[in-house]
Parts: sequence; C-alpha cells; structure tokens
Amino acid sequence: MVVFLAGLYQRRVGVLVNVGVALAVMELPGLLERDYGLPIDTRLTLWIVIPVFLHALGSFGLYGAIGLWDNLTHALSSSLVAAAGYATVRAFDVHDPDVYLPRKFVAAFILVFTLAFGVLWELLEFGLDGLASWTGTASVLAQHSLANTMTDLVFDLFGALLVAVWGGAYLAGVSRSLADKLAAGRESD
Repeated sequence: MVVFLAGLYQRRVGVLVNVGVALAVMELPGLLERDYGLPIDTRLTLWIVIPVFLHALGSFGLYGAIGLWDNLTHALSSSLVAAAGYATVRAFDVHDPDVYLPRKFVAAFILVFTLAFGVLWELLEFGLDGLASWTGTASVLAQHSLANTMTDLVFDLFGALLVAVWGGAYLAGVSRSLADKLAAGRESD
C-alpha cells in the first residue's frame, strides 16, 4: 500500500497500474484457500506474493538501477506461472484414471507452457510500449531490445526448470486438492 501511495503522490501511472495488479494478485492466496479450499500455506503464499511485490517495487526505477532486477523478477514470476500450470495438469492426471501423463511429458509441458506465457508477456510489453509511443504517454511496461527479450525468456525458462524438477514435491497437495474438486464437480453433474 505504501508503494501505491508513493505512486499516487508522484502521479506515476505505470507505478499505479503495476501496484494495482500486484495488490489484486496478493488477494489470490486467500481467495484460493477460502473459496476453493486449496491448501495454501505460508510458503506458497510468499511464492505468489513476492514476485508481484518485487515487480511493483521495480516500477520505481529498480529495473534500471539494479541490473539483475529484471532477471530476478522474470525467474520468480515464471516459476509461479509454471507452478500454476503444473498443479493444473497434475490435477487432471490424478483426477482421471484414464489419463496418464508421464513425468517427462509433464516436465516438457511445464517448460512449453511457461515459455508460451513468457512470449505472450513480451508481446504485451511490445504492444504497450508501442501504444505509449503512439499516444505520447509513459509505458506501463517497457520493451527495451531484442537482447532483453531473449534474456527475459532465458530467465523464464530457468523459473520453469525449477518447477519442472522440484514442483512435484512441493505442489502435490495443491494438485490433489484440485483433483478432488474436479471429482466433486463430476459427481454433482
């Protein structure tokens, strides 16, 4: 909230948008646990909240001031995207006995899913930067160069690799809960 107020005081639209999105995402752990009964512990809550908080904080010039800030936020954010993909695909695997997804397939899926999301993010940055240039306003997200885009995708891949290798150990409870929700939905039909 302090970051939002600072952005409001400085009248920086980019900061306000980024912090607004971060505040909305920070509500996600409570919503998932309360409304959907998913087991969201403190570590998982921090895994969700820290990347968006760092991204919002970066809006105050940390991306330019600290060279690795962009890399850190991409790796953390992409690991979160990979975790959501992993928990979902694993839930389908656990839910239906007719579905069998080998571990290597799930790992490959996580990598492709996360990189696809990363490419969409880079296209969003490019589009918003172009729109800002066209309208003469400041961009909410900045597209710096092709080299920066490729570096971003490499760090997206790094975050996805972490989840592909270790996601099963940590996200099993969430996947099982999602599978149970799918089973409950099937029984009510």
